[in-house]
Amino acid sequence: MKKILHIISSPKQEGSMSRKLGNAIIEKLQAAYPGSTVTENNLVADYWPHIESAQANAFHTPAEQRTPEHLEALKHSDKAIQELMEADIIVIGAPVYNFSIHSSLKAWIDHIVRGGDTFKYSESGPEGMVKGKKVYLAISSGGVYSEGPMKPMDHGEPYLRFMLGFLGMTDITVFRIEGLSMPGVKDTAVEKGLAGISI
Repeated sequence: MKKILHIISSPKQEGSMSRKLGNAIIEKLQAAYPGSTVTENNLVADYWPHIESAQANAFHTPAEQRTPEHLEALKHSDKAIQELMEADIIVIGAPVYNFSIHSSLKAWIDHIVRGGDTFKYSESGPEGMVKGKKVYLAISSGGVYSEGPMKPMDHGEPYLRFMLGFLGMTDITVFRIEGLSMPGVKDTAVEKGLAGISI
């Protein structure tokens, strides 16, 4: 039995391929780990705010000095970090937008990267504090970025791998539905992507 966290960042509520891929990954996980629970965090539907001065100030205020205003500003971050820490497995839906991730997913990352909570500095440098997690990235895209001439244009997967790794999450598997806008590829893109899922 596992606790699964599903992060959804597609602005498409219907027809989202990253969400379809993420759901398929979760189905495989539930089959592999009967009785597992799933917590869904839809960053677009629930509106995940970008970091503004209130949040930034609260992040850098010692816990014992935080005011009720600070605590209000931290509520999204606290919720995100709690969900992350409680999860055994994280499935992140990440559609490619302009060669990178959607802004809602970047905002979520900004909320979970907190010194003293999810990473710390030691004499040897930064150390991630979110360990023992398995992460699956469910990436969808109009082009093909996993290989070929467009691979150097993919700034989504490398960024996610770096940031998650910075926090201590290095066990990352990527599944893709790609080529959704490419003639000769799009007709079988979904079938190929879903067939490639292995847990």
